[in-house]
Amino acid sequence: MVDPRPDLPAPRRPVRTAWVSVAVPTAGDPEGAMACWWAIPADRRARGAVLVLPEVFGVNPWVRSVADRLAGEGYAALAINPFWRTAPALDLGYDAAGLAAGREHRDRVTAEQLLADAAAAVEWLRQHWGEGPLGCVGFCFGGHLALIAATLPAIAASCDFYGARVSSFRPGGGPPSLELVPRIPGRLWCFCGDADPLMPPEELAAIDGALSAANGGIPARDPAARHRLIIAAGAGHGFLCEARPDYNPSAARQGWAAMLELFASSLS
Repeated sequence: MVDPRPDLPAPRRPVRTAWVSVAVPTAGDPEGAMACWWAIPADRRARGAVLVLPEVFGVNPWVRSVADRLAGEGYAALAINPFWRTAPALDLGYDAAGLAAGREHRDRVTAEQLLADAAAAVEWLRQHWGEGPLGCVGFCFGGHLALIAATLPAIAASCDFYGARVSSFRPGGGPPSLELVPRIPGRLWCFCGDADPLMPPEELAAIDGALSAANGGIPARDPAARHRLIIAAGAGHGFLCEARPDYNPSAARQGWAAMLELFASSLS
């Protein structure tokens, strides 16, 4: 596990971790399997379960550390690899080569594949954790995918951290992913930085409008809104990740705390 900087919490309780295999049968590969990182509290039963969706860098040490930290907060966390069809063990660093390789695999992922992966992960959690509402959190491309995964009935609360291009793109083609917001049965909170070049003002305005409309007109920036848009002042892309150049300690602390607030209120 990555040794996190003190700005974000290390696991507060002892955790148990392991690589696990989640079956994802598809028409082209009826015996497909997705390697996932599984983290659970070591000293108590988890109070809820959360899917973790990675950046284009895969289920790398930082993404695994997110699952570990969630387990330290009392949740069972399953970090899935939506790139498993072309890269079964994608684990890249935050450099130019890693970004280029990750984008190649990202461009082969479709929304339909992600929904199949997430549904399989939900079923795996039902078998290995139990029944109950689930959470989801994703970062960068994984944040975009977290918005799509939020349409699954089992997902009660989803956090999209700086998921770019939701207003103009859907993986694999089709209408922009933002058009799925009215189909989300639970809650969606979108976290963005106002200095993120990948999420210009028009993208933030589109997200704000879509979430506010789905709230029945309640502004998405209202703390009481069901779907929320939380914009961190001065934060760039990847502000929650200590390993990235745009890491912003203040925005990271606030984003992490808000995510835990959403899960605490939605997964009990």
